[in-house]
Amino acid sequence: MLSPPLPGAGDRVLTAAAQREFWYQPFHALGLAEELLDGRPQAVRAYLRHFWSHWSGPSFEPDGRRLDHLAEVYGPPGAMTASVAWYRAGSGMVAMSLAERAPARADRIAVPTTILWPEHDPLFPPAWSDRLGGFFSAAEPERLAGAGHFTPVEAPEAFAAAIRRALPP
Repeated sequence: MLSPPLPGAGDRVLTAAAQREFWYQPFHALGLAEELLDGRPQAVRAYLRHFWSHWSGPSFEPDGRRLDHLAEVYGPPGAMTASVAWYRAGSGMVAMSLAERAPARADRIAVPTTILWPEHDPLFPPAWSDRLGGFFSAAEPERLAGAGHFTPVEAPEAFAAAIRRALPP
């Protein structure tokens, strides 16, 4: 069972609409991200609240306790810098998408795969599921009504049910 990000975005990440969402990846590569966020729990909380609110489905709002916990975890000096190291290493979605190539048919992922694709994910719009067949030979996309980018948090029951269906009897 998977949920975006998944292969197949390709150069669509460079469209103006996508770049309005993916701006944070080049921002994380700048020293400015460290200066503005690292060691500043309230700034980290505001930064993460932006993404949780903006990327979530229309009926989901992160609760204050969860945001407080994230600020506590990512707020100490060095924590935010460590969390963005993945982007600084060139592993962000933009870099990965531009380098992706669909494998030969024989090399596609053959394991039956349920893919929960959120209806309201601004990073990975449902239309981007159109290229899954180039990477998976047995993918079963399922639209996740009402959910945004944070599938396990926004739709935990659907997420858990998909996992249970994928488990051997």
